Parts: sequence; structure tokens; C-alpha cells
Amino acid sequence: MITEVGYASLILALLVSFYSILAARQGKVGRDHVWLSSASAGLKIAAVLCSISIFCLGYVLVEGYFEVSYVYSVTSSSMPALLRVTALWAGQEGSLLVFCWLLAAISSLAVSGRWVRDRDLLPWIIMILAATLAFFLFLVIFIENPFVRLWRTVDGQQLKAILPPAKSQLIVPLEGAGLNPLLRHPGMIIHPPMLYLGFIGFMVPYAYAMAALFSGRTDGGWLHATRRWTLIAWIFLSLGLILGSRWAYDVLGWGGYWGWDPVEIAALMPWLSATAYIHSMMIQEKRGIFKRWNIMLIMITYALVIFGIFLTRSGLLSSVHAYAQSSIGSYFFVFITVSFTLTLYMLVKRWDELRGHPSVSSLLSRESLFLINNLIFIGILAVCFWGVVFPLFSELLTGVRVVVGPPFFEQASAPLFIALLILMGIAPLSAWGCSTFRSLGRCFWIPLSATIACLLFLFISGTTRSLIGLTGLGAVIFSGLATLYEAVRLIVVHALRRKKNIIKVAIYVLKDQRRRYGAYLVHLGVVLMAFGIIGIEQFQHESQVVLLPGESTMISDYKVTYQEMDSFDSKDGRLITRAVLNLSQGGKSLGNIHPRREYYYDVEQQITIPGIYSNLAGEVYTILLEWHPDTDGSAVLSLYYNPMINWLWIGSLLLVVGGAMAAWPGRKRYA
Repeated sequence: MITEVGYASLILALLVSFYSILAARQGKVGRDHVWLSSASAGLKIAAVLCSISIFCLGYVLVEGYFEVSYVYSVTSSSMPALLRVTALWAGQEGSLLVFCWLLAAISSLAVSGRWVRDRDLLPWIIMILAATLAFFLFLVIFIENPFVRLWRTVDGQQLKAILPPAKSQLIVPLEGAGLNPLLRHPGMIIHPPMLYLGFIGFMVPYAYAMAALFSGRTDGGWLHATRRWTLIAWIFLSLGLILGSRWAYDVLGWGGYWGWDPVEIAALMPWLSATAYIHSMMIQEKRGIFKRWNIMLIMITYALVIFGIFLTRSGLLSSVHAYAQSSIGSYFFVFITVSFTLTLYMLVKRWDELRGHPSVSSLLSRESLFLINNLIFIGILAVCFWGVVFPLFSELLTGVRVVVGPPFFEQASAPLFIALLILMGIAPLSAWGCSTFRSLGRCFWIPLSATIACLLFLFISGTTRSLIGLTGLGAVIFSGLATLYEAVRLIVVHALRRKKNIIKVAIYVLKDQRRRYGAYLVHLGVVLMAFGIIGIEQFQHESQVVLLPGESTMISDYKVTYQEMDSFDSKDGRLITRAVLNLSQGGKSLGNIHPRREYYYDVEQQITIPGIYSNLAGEVYTILLEWHPDTDGSAVLSLYYNPMINWLWIGSLLLVVGGAMAAWPGRKRYA
């Protein structure tokens, strides 16, 4: 019965979504507020109906209704209740339903409120969000339904359907197939919802932008109304990328955090365009220019969100992150084509009306440097996009799929990232409207001099003499020092002008200018992340060894001694085989670490979990590859020393905190 309720709720939600589209259109044509209120209420009802459906699916997952095909494929009775709940988004069907639920909830929030200033945009916003929701509900109901049950006909044929087919009997398996062990990591449990919230969040500013084009509004009202939506979506998408990186680092067992996987890149691309949009958005707010550019950036972000979902779910590209091959790819292709064509048509139609005044007057002005910053982001985006679609084009044109590997992405994007870091330090030091070499030089000669001194020390001390390493570290150091210099300088200037205690002024300025100092924290977070990335990319040590019990080896300046191998069953249905490694440095024991293999009985799969010793300087990262208990008891180990890697995670946290600070409602400026 509960599966029928969940399915019926989805059908009703689809019908209500169509009603919202028609009611919003009627409200626009007749300028009738009653129809608009009804259309808005329709989206809220759709959110309630999707919530009912989500509850129904969650219930059958937790209770173990294995006759439901989706429940059978992603759960087992040995899984704890928390994992059964998170199995909601572990497969294609459930994750699409979760996506619909979040989309309905966010859409209903977006159209709530009094709507005094931008009421002329509301009908279009409702129609766009309701149409997008209707598309995804269509996919869930008719293509990837999570409520279908397993049936067997009298001739032995197995079918999937909500209602019993003629002359069939319900199949009730005693046990489910279980969740893929790779998806049981805490990071992977939280990672998909964060990405979904980021993806869906960007649909709101896109709906506003399209509404502005449809209604002929060429002012910046839509942009001001969606600034906080954009920042919150960016924070969630950033969290999703960070958690995915941490999952890869902890579970995949290859010593890294990012493999330039197609699905990883599919999530990175809208982040790049959205980050460019956030910077460009500030220019329009301050100077009233780049109206066309901002519309284009948010449209590109929306298109990349849909494209990323398409890549993940179509089965076109092979990825550890992707869902199984599905027939929904063709529907996504049609949706992308229609939405992009309509978007492009409206942009061309309103092109002349979107002219911004005044124009950029100085090459070194802040708006000019932000524009260059945007172009670099788009350059990195172009590299990523080409690398992802190249295998598809090669197969289409030659019949042979040529896969683009990490070396292409790293070699093509590394110079752009370095340029971005340098520009990130210079741009906040420049002035709006006009800057000169002399005025800009007065601001950054101190961080530049300090950077040169640091690089000379690194070179003379022998820390690194690699040109690539020095260039990357120089960009990181300069950007970090320039950001700190500007943040401190502003507080000092305020304190001197008002002749007040600098600590009190600092507290007040931080509260007063949350957006600016939130941006500084984001920049410092990026600097720390870049520091960690350079450490692992340029200075990582790696070795593979075979050790007998009692034997030792060195990795960097750490001594690793293999002591013994443990093997035991856990209470939740795992066979754990782990090596006991003692770690010491300079003759001092640092304790034991335990790289291990975990075999899950319910799914008959095993995963690798690294043994890690960590401090701020770096991490010793060990992987158990093989062991020979029946012969000499030896173990085959991969050993990595990842210097500065923890600054990547510290910087990630700072980036999220800074984003939240910038999105937080601010106060009036300090006066």
C-alpha cells in the first residue's frame, strides 16, 4: 500500500506542476494576483506531495521491503538504519526522487514572500521552475521509478511494475543485494545531497534571469534579488566537491584527492562558471556594467548543471561516480537542447537592451581585473569541457573512444590556475573606475617584496629548486600575503582616522563589512587549498614495498615497520584484514597505523581503507595491496608521503566559512 501512496503522490505532484505553469501564465496575461497566488501555492503543494513520496520510499528502505526493486538493489538486512536512509540517493531512481523533492522545496521557497518590487518577474519564475520540476518528475514517474515491485508471471518471466501484471505473483526476496561498500563512507553519504542543493540552488537565479529577459526588465533587480541564492548555492556546491575529494582520498586508495574523473569535472564546471558569475555580479552592482556577461554566465551555469546531471545518469561516460546506463539520456538531451535554444533566443532578442553604462575605462581598474579573472575561469572551464566531451566526439567521428587523462587537464589548466592566484592577490588592491601602475604598485610592493624574500629562502635552503614548484609557491604566497595586507590595511586606516582602539575597530569592521571580509576568507581558503595541492602534486613521495614481519622501510624521513597482520569479523557483517605498522621519526615512535581491506559479506565486495598518520606538515598514507598468510606472512604495501595535504582540508573549511559569512545578512557600512 505504501508504494502506491508514494507513486500516487508523484503523479499528483506532476499534475500540480502543470497547473502552476498554466495558472502562472493566466496570472501574467490577465495581471491577476489571485491566479499568481494559486500558481505559487501549486509549487508548495508539489513540495508537500514530493515529501510524502520521499517518506514512503524512506520507510520501505528502513523496513526492508525487498519486493521493491530499488530497495532490493541498495539495501540489506545487515545494514544499519542510517545507511538504509542514505540509500535514498545511492541509486539512479532514488537520487532522482531526492532531486525532485529538493527542487520542489527550493522552488516553493523561491516564490514565497510578499513580491512587491519584482512582481512582474513572478509569473515567469513560477513557469520556469515548475517546468523544470515537471521534467524531473516525468523522469521519475515514467522512466526511473523507485516504487516498482518485482513480479513473476506463470511462465517464469520476471517483471517490474507498481500494480500486479495479469497472472503474476509478487516476488519477496529474503535478503537484499546491499549497498556498494564504496558508498558507505561518511563523506559519500553527505556528498550527493550537497551537490544536489548546489545544482538546484543555481536554478533560482537562472529563473530570475530568464524572467528578466521575458519581461523586458534590463535593470539589475533580478541580480540583487538572487545574490544570496547564488552564494548559498555556491557554498553547497563547494561542500559537495570538497566531500567528494575527501571520499576519494579516504576510500579509493590511490593516494590522491582528485583524479580528473568525468563526473568530478561535471560538478566542477558549474562551480567555475558560478564563481566567475559571483565576481562579475559585484561589477554590475558597483558600476552598472557587464549586464550581458552576467546573463550569459548564469545561463552557462544552468546549462552545465543540467549537462552534469545528464553525464552522471546517461551512462555515456565511464566513472566510479556515475550511475548505471539508463534510457533517460535521450530525454535529457531533448531538455538541454530546448532550454538552451530558448535561452539563446531570448538573449539575442534582448541583446541591445542589455547594454551597460559606463564601460571599462582603465586596464588596471578593479572591474577590468575582475573581467580578466572571469576570462581565466572560462578558460579553465573550456579545458575541462573539451577534456570531458572529447572521448564522445572521437568515438562519433572515428569509431574509437580516445580517453583524455589527468596529464592533459593538469598541463592545460595549471598555468591558468597560477595566473588566477596571482590575479586574486592583485585585483582587491586596485580601485574601482581607474587605477595606474603607480597607485597599484604602492599597494602591492610590500606583499611582492615579502614573496620574493620567501622564494629566495626556499631556494637557498634547498626546500625546492624546481621552477614549477617555485612558481606555484610564489603565486600562493603572493596571493595570501596580498589578501592579508589589504584586510589588515583597511582596519588600520579606520582605526587611525577615528583614533580608536584597533581591536574594537577590527570587530566592528568585521561585523559591518561581512561581504568583503567573507570574500577575503574565501580567498585565503583558496590560497591554503592551493598550498596543499602544490604539496601533493609537486613534492609527494611514493614507494611500493614487500615487507616481512619485523622488517622496515623509509618514506621521506619516516620509518615504517611492519609488525603483524590481523583478521577479524565485525558486528556489521565485514571481514577486516589489517596490517599493523609502527611509525617512527628520528628514533621516536609515533604509534601504529592500520591500512586495511574490508570485505562485505552481503555484497561480496571489498574496499581498501588507508592507514594514515597526519600532522600539519603532511601525511604518511599507507595502502595494503596484498598479503601472504599461507607462505611467509609478507605484506605488499604502497606508501605515500603527502606534504602539506592537510592545508587543502583546512583551506576548504575556511572557504566554506567565508562563503557563509559573505552570504549572511550584513549591516550598514562603518561610518
